[in-house]
Amino acid sequence: MTTEQPNAANPAQSLPKSWNPADHEDSIYSRWVEAGYFEADASSEKPPYSIVLPPPNVTGSLHMGHALDHTLMDALSRRKRMQGYEVLWLPGMDHAGIATQTLVEKKLNAEGTSRHEIGREAFIEKVWEWKANSGGTIGSQMRRIGDGVDWSRERFTLDEGLSRAVQTIFKELYDQGLIYRAERLVNWSPVLGTAISDIEVKYSDVDGELVTFRYGSVDGSGPYIDVATTRLETMLGDTAIAVAPGDERYAHLVGQTLPHPIREDWSVVVVADEYVDPEFGSGAVKITPAHDPNDFEVAQRHDLPMPTIMDAAARIEGTGTKFDGLDRYEARSAINAELATQGRIIAEKRPYVHSVGHSERSGEAIEPRLSMQWWVKVADLAKMAGDAVRDGDTVIHPASQEPRWFDWVDNMHDWTISRQLWWGHRIPIWYGPDGDVVCVGPDESAPEGYEQDPDVLDTWFSSGLWPFSTMGWPESTTDLERFYPTSVLVTGYDILFFWVARMMMFGTFVGQRLTGDKAVGGPVPFRDVFLHGLVRDEHGQKMSKSKGNGIDPLDWVDQYGADALRFTLARGAAPGGDLSVGDDHAQASRNFATKLFNATKFALMNGAKVGTLPETDSLSDADRWILHRLGELRVAVDASLDAYEFSKACDALYHFTWDELCDWYLELAKVQFGDERAENTKVVLGHVLDTVLRLLHPFIPFVTEVLWTTLTGEESLVIAEWPSSEPLDGAEESVRRIEDTQKLITEVRRFRSDQGLKPGQKAPAKFIGLEAVDADATLAEVRNLARLTEPDDGFAATASIEVRLARGTVTVEIDISDAIDVAAERKRLEKDLAGARKELETTGAKLGNESFLAKAPEHVVDKIRGRQEFARAEVERITARLEGMPQA
Repeated sequence: MTTEQPNAANPAQSLPKSWNPADHEDSIYSRWVEAGYFEADASSEKPPYSIVLPPPNVTGSLHMGHALDHTLMDALSRRKRMQGYEVLWLPGMDHAGIATQTLVEKKLNAEGTSRHEIGREAFIEKVWEWKANSGGTIGSQMRRIGDGVDWSRERFTLDEGLSRAVQTIFKELYDQGLIYRAERLVNWSPVLGTAISDIEVKYSDVDGELVTFRYGSVDGSGPYIDVATTRLETMLGDTAIAVAPGDERYAHLVGQTLPHPIREDWSVVVVADEYVDPEFGSGAVKITPAHDPNDFEVAQRHDLPMPTIMDAAARIEGTGTKFDGLDRYEARSAINAELATQGRIIAEKRPYVHSVGHSERSGEAIEPRLSMQWWVKVADLAKMAGDAVRDGDTVIHPASQEPRWFDWVDNMHDWTISRQLWWGHRIPIWYGPDGDVVCVGPDESAPEGYEQDPDVLDTWFSSGLWPFSTMGWPESTTDLERFYPTSVLVTGYDILFFWVARMMMFGTFVGQRLTGDKAVGGPVPFRDVFLHGLVRDEHGQKMSKSKGNGIDPLDWVDQYGADALRFTLARGAAPGGDLSVGDDHAQASRNFATKLFNATKFALMNGAKVGTLPETDSLSDADRWILHRLGELRVAVDASLDAYEFSKACDALYHFTWDELCDWYLELAKVQFGDERAENTKVVLGHVLDTVLRLLHPFIPFVTEVLWTTLTGEESLVIAEWPSSEPLDGAEESVRRIEDTQKLITEVRRFRSDQGLKPGQKAPAKFIGLEAVDADATLAEVRNLARLTEPDDGFAATASIEVRLARGTVTVEIDISDAIDVAAERKRLEKDLAGARKELETTGAKLGNESFLAKAPEHVVDKIRGRQEFARAEVERITARLEGMPQA
């Protein structure tokens, strides 16, 4: 007895002739949003599951890395929703201080003005205007790929509530002595005029010149030391020369001073420091503390002066020399000429390739610069973040990334959080007329006459609060109580330190240190951290604009559909590993969606329906086999997704759907549709499709939505239940028999191909021993799938094959005399055989020539060996074909 779905009359008629994603995706997504499927209910009694979207820059657009992030988060969210969880996937955008300010400044420059001309307040208004009119392009792109986020909770890192969170955490850290102001070395962008974070510095090899010059006696009559540098301009800020401890060449000079060649009344001291490699160059290193991070550390150890010799635009200043006012590169050439005039250039300039950091936003070489900045003291915070992973409060997937995590958090340097920008969270520090410093919280006011610090906070400061600030912290909210800590963070391993570490530091601080309404519901911001790899091109190269190998994910959506984009990315997403993608992969994913569509439509046309499954004993071997394999598939998919092994889950779904459901069960079902098994088969096929569409929905939500609602008549897959199918009990013999049937059909098909039969050609055949192997599949089924007919009375086999199955051997005798032109086929094969033997002879002669082997490159010899092996295999194959063919 079966119960049919409401639209069982002829549901296939409601499907389009073919699957064209562009005709459906926008309307489907709009229906999902309008129905409120993605909105989380904090009052729900369902178990909670929450993810916060890593906030993309408000200036940005969707790239492949984003698309991968979003696909995986959406897949997790959709599955959990179907499993009965109350799911919050919270979206938002980052104000992106440097990127946004740079963009608006360029716009002002094009209009003939600048931020300095219009002033700070007017400039901030201009940025907000830009955000209202042009910001958030990425939001519409998220809709294009099917992101099931709760748009009603969308946040922005400069929202009033998030600004309150920033002020609160800043004051808490400041009051506990964890935020301080100090002069330290920073990455300085001369174009942007601000310190920038490590993540905004991109390193590349640069063709430089190494110049060796002399401190001390030019002619060698007195003390001297030769040093080499690629940045000659920095010698104006040298305060020491470092040598290796115990280096006998310089031991007598340690502690002495040498006059500066250019700066009057200035000298450098010779110090011994382990930093110096005595085997490299002259074994002596010039020390410019204010413009090199290694030199800065040497200066700290030896209490050296640290004069800054460049202004914010990287022009020489404060040296009292004729080089003041010159750009750093102009100064480099001018100083070289001056030292040459003095006879101090010891060696000619020589090419020297070295790695140089460049500003990601403005492109120029960054300048290490001593600067007064605000810092976070990270030692205690980093320890809490490390302990959270050590104690198992947060689990990193894959575990192979844990050593990188501990290496970072256990060796973290204090974090500079101030930026010399106007767009961003203003540092809540106010200075009084008598040098007083006051930190002002969100509910406090600065004393009259005080001036606020002009700098803003690093964007990573506010985004580090993202998991809890977006849910209303520091207020006590139902969202915080219900959905925090979040369930999982999905992001690339490349920002494990820059963003994940900051969220962990702030999350553990807020969870463990604060009390009352400022406390949150747990010691960590997320239970799991899943780190995926980078998206690379099909050749494994990193995508970049300069290489021209970048792929716009929206181009793939336009060409192949959102499902194809998503399935390509999810199928390649192994934990911690990079994935290479190209158009071929997207085309294959589109073909998969098309295959699924066509198979479901065919099934519906033949009466497939969703209902109560018949008793197992009444099912055919094929029905029991597919139900057993379906249960194994569900178990495998769940295990893979629980372990964040998206690629395994997608591969299992792909091969089951294409290989087992479409290529085998549908073909077997065609035969069963014509006999007494038809009704059972229609229900089994409907059940299998129902389950497969549910399992595939998190990855390819659009095509599955159309097919499933047509198949079942239900409202939406988004709110459907996740399958719970188990492998069918007692199906072992059916599985064995179907596997035997598959092997038998496969071997016959291979034989037909070897004999040159076209796919549509039929040939009579007799089976000997089929009953002995207990194959339940009828001869009609085997003949149908192998394109064989029943033999007539005058049957005479012209060829035969033996197929060894699990419980015996089946002999298939076939008459192919009418299927092919034997004489023509023998002639063609004999010609191919002659060619293969000629190739075997030619390659053998070359490989037997000692003179040739001695001169030929190894790759050429390997290629010839490969040709020889192929020719030998061809001779064997064609000979066997000829021996098995009847005489003409």
